[in-house]
Amino acid sequence: MAKVYLSYNNIISSLGFDSTTVVDKIADEVSGLTLVNDPKLFATPFYSSMISSEALIDAFSLLNPKKEYTRLEQMMLVSLKKVIDASKIPLKENVGLIISTTKGNIDVLEAESPFSEERAYLSALGNEIKEYFGLKNEAIVLSNACVSGVMAISVAKRYIEQGTYDHVFIVSGDLVTKFILSGFNSFQAMSDEPCRPYCKERTGINIGEVAASVLVTNQDRNLASEAVEILGEASCNDANHISGPSRTGEGLFRSIQSAMKEAKLESEDIDYISAHGTATTFNDEMEAIAFNRAGMGTIPINSLKGYFGHTLGASGLLETIVGMHSAYRNTLFSSLGFSELGVSEPLNVITKTTSKKINIFLKTASGFGGCNTAAIFRCLPKN
Repeated sequence: MAKVYLSYNNIISSLGFDSTTVVDKIADEVSGLTLVNDPKLFATPFYSSMISSEALIDAFSLLNPKKEYTRLEQMMLVSLKKVIDASKIPLKENVGLIISTTKGNIDVLEAESPFSEERAYLSALGNEIKEYFGLKNEAIVLSNACVSGVMAISVAKRYIEQGTYDHVFIVSGDLVTKFILSGFNSFQAMSDEPCRPYCKERTGINIGEVAASVLVTNQDRNLASEAVEILGEASCNDANHISGPSRTGEGLFRSIQSAMKEAKLESEDIDYISAHGTATTFNDEMEAIAFNRAGMGTIPINSLKGYFGHTLGASGLLETIVGMHSAYRNTLFSSLGFSELGVSEPLNVITKTTSKKINIFLKTASGFGGCNTAAIFRCLPKN
């Protein structure tokens, strides 16, 4: 079976508008979380990583748009345009498009939105992205809670393996909106300080926004320097609860098991884990249990939520891209906010940005409804 790679990539976030800039700031342990005081979004000040509207307008204007686009569409178009241009791949019938998001253009349902409510349909979002670039095939919109970003990589890989496409572009994105903030607040999950994944002192989640894009391809030439091979992937739903994860980590554990089986690896082959790590009590505990059941309690692990907050359906793709750069640089990035372990099972949480040879890394994600996804990546030989 042909090998499948992740190659050109881009991140649009509060830390910058290209992957290298963003990862440089992560390497320097700079967080994109700031205190936001906007009563139109939320009644009290909250910590979030929000993209500068002015910077987004400036970047989007360079695309010379011929019509009006929503904020999320602008973020996605700016991000994906850089990846398509860098890849130099002709947009023919052998090219697919996957869009991953949790809520899409949910903000158009607000009273002050200038867009029609129909723009909130995920299919409408897919059409806008597809038509802007003139892609031949319909966009596949993947919305499966917070595993959407990693699952998009799995779906792209499978399309390529079965010969449907040779290349698939993925773009992921979600916004900070009144709807999202009120929803997490109803769970009493939002923290009034920067989040602290896996830490005993954690007090909950921060919400962030981002757009991220990547090329998934069977082409083993003209790859980005930080390209990686996808060795294995799997998803499992534990069907535990609409919002609460399995208390035994069953779904995540089985996802990891299946991905490892496909990759033909053992736990000791994994050099680093990029985990979900939302800084909520139940999620962090579930992950600790699942990783230890998989024999991975001593593997270096981090959560990137301390840099971006939880970016929902985009988080998995965003964090995979950072993992690609982490592996290329042979650098483990600090899990910001962590000081003392606050889960019942041991975890080797990275507390300081450190040099380490990284050959293979594991990315996991978990989400509402009991969904869990795991994917394993291998670095390519460096020239």
